Amino acid sequence: MSDAVLFEARNDGIAVLTINRPDQRNCLSKEVRDALREKWEMFKADDSLRVGILTGSGEKAFCAGGDLKEMVERKLRVPPRDMFPVPYENMRLSKPTIAAVNGIAFAGGWMIAQACDLCVASSAAKFAITEVKVGRGSPWASPLIHMIPQRIMMEIILTGKPISAQRAYEIGLVNRLADPESLMDCALELAREVIEGAPLSVEAGRNTVMLATEMGRAEALDAAWEAHEEAYNSDDAQEGPLAFSQKRKPVWKGE
Repeated sequence: MSDAVLFEARNDGIAVLTINRPDQRNCLSKEVRDALREKWEMFKADDSLRVGILTGSGEKAFCAGGDLKEMVERKLRVPPRDMFPVPYENMRLSKPTIAAVNGIAFAGGWMIAQACDLCVASSAAKFAITEVKVGRGSPWASPLIHMIPQRIMMEIILTGKPISAQRAYEIGLVNRLADPESLMDCALELAREVIEGAPLSVEAGRNTVMLATEMGRAEALDAAWEAHEEAYNSDDAQEGPLAFSQKRKPVWKGE
C-alpha cells in the first residue's frame, strides 16, 4: 500500500487519512489520487469506523490542488469526472467525513475539503479557488452555493484570491477554528460528538441534509421521512428513550 496517504484506523471508531507529500504541498498527483481512492475504500469497508478525518502532513499545506506539472506533461484539457477522488461524488460513502485543514487548501485542495461533510481549520490555514490564475476551471465548486452566499462565492471564484481561515469561518465554510497545534484534537472532538449519536440516525440525518440541497421543500420533506424510516424502526430508537429514562448512556447497535 502506498504511503502517499497514511491511514490510521483508531479504536474509537474514527479513521484518519493524511495526505503525506508535504514536500509537494500535498498536491493531488496521480500517486496521491490513487492512494486516496484506496484509503477511502478501506474506510468505507470497515464497519467499525464511523467517521473519517482527512488532513495533510506538515504545517504549510492541507492540499495545494492538482499537480500542474502533470497537467502540462499530459496536455490535459477537460479532466475526467473521476480523475480526482471526491467524497460523495465519485467516492460513494455513506459515513460522515471531516476535513481538518492544516494549511493552504487551494484549488483541488478546496475541492476535497468542500466535499467533506464538516470542516475544522487551523487559524493559519488559507483557502482559495485559484483556477482563474492558471486558465483552468472549477465546475466542482457549484455545490458551494449551498454553503456560502452567492456574492461571496462569485468573488472567490472570479478573483482567485485566498481567504483566511477566520474569513472562511465567518462565511460558513468552516465549522470550527483551532490553533495549529490543537487542530487534530479539535477534529477528533467533533468526530466523537458525531459518534455519540445513534448510527442509523446519523446516517439518516446526513442524507436529509443532502436531499434538502437537491430538492424543493415538499419533495425534500417526503424524501427525508423515507430516509428516516429505518432509524425509527430500529432497536436503537427504543434504546435511546430507555437509556434517557434510566439516566445512563445509550448502547448503540446500529440496528
